[in-house]
Amino acid sequence: MRGNEYADLRAFVTIVEQGNFTRAAKHLRVAPSTLSQTMRELEERLGVRLLNRTTRSTSLTDAGAHLLARFKPAMEEMEAAVVAVRGFRDTPAGTVRLHLPRLASATFLEPVLGLFRKTYPDIVLDMTIDDAVIDIVKSGFDAGVRLGEFLENNMVAIKLGGSVRQVAVASPDYLGLHGWPKTPSDLLKHRCINWRQPGTNGFYNWEFEKDGRSVAVAVDGPLVVSHRDVAITAALQGVGIAFWEENQVQPLIDAGKLVPILEDWSPRFPGWHLCYPKQRHTPAAVRALADFLRTSRG
Repeated sequence: MRGNEYADLRAFVTIVEQGNFTRAAKHLRVAPSTLSQTMRELEERLGVRLLNRTTRSTSLTDAGAHLLARFKPAMEEMEAAVVAVRGFRDTPAGTVRLHLPRLASATFLEPVLGLFRKTYPDIVLDMTIDDAVIDIVKSGFDAGVRLGEFLENNMVAIKLGGSVRQVAVASPDYLGLHGWPKTPSDLLKHRCINWRQPGTNGFYNWEFEKDGRSVAVAVDGPLVVSHRDVAITAALQGVGIAFWEENQVQPLIDAGKLVPILEDWSPRFPGWHLCYPKQRHTPAAVRALADFLRTSRG
């Protein structure tokens, strides 16, 4: 159905509802002669008469009554759907599909899920927790949480926390048996716990920097994991050296269970951001999530 055909059918319904052409024309804000011409053209296209018209009254033909019975409910449903969709523009409601790594989920979302639910009871938060770096839009997500180094140019990015850094750590027992690495290249002589990022085949190269010099080390060792918290558990047991975000291992360092290594080679880098596509009409639910995390971030 073309746009003008829907408009003509809507005019037909209005005439029936208003009882005559004069009132219908006033309701539609058109001239009575224009409305009369619209109805003549509609009847010509359909090949049937829809209305019996006299100078004083208007009544439905059998064909008109049949069309009204079928079209009016459909028209009302379409108009209700449009009103409902417009509500998404201003009211935080509906589903927000969010992609984020395990660490970001534990740091920024999980501690405030109850508060978010109370604040926005009409939003369904559909969280996919996955350490893979994906194309958020292509994969069907409304938003994602990314480290600053992985942000794309066509995304709105809202900072969720400060800068972060990764540190190499090992248990005191391991260092007592195998000694301390002094430089990143020394790690090649040690037992390191490798991390394979989900969605990739290779291992993550450990990144270091000092005095403007950057080094990426392809370490080797007895264990490969896809979740880095497992690497920390293994490091606590003396399996080898692990490499993880400083805030996550700081309590274990403070307790003397792990020892940081090569700290002077561990630079800080841009931390976590909520990101979503730049677009003219950002859904109200996505804006609500962004505002909520901006004010309640850890």
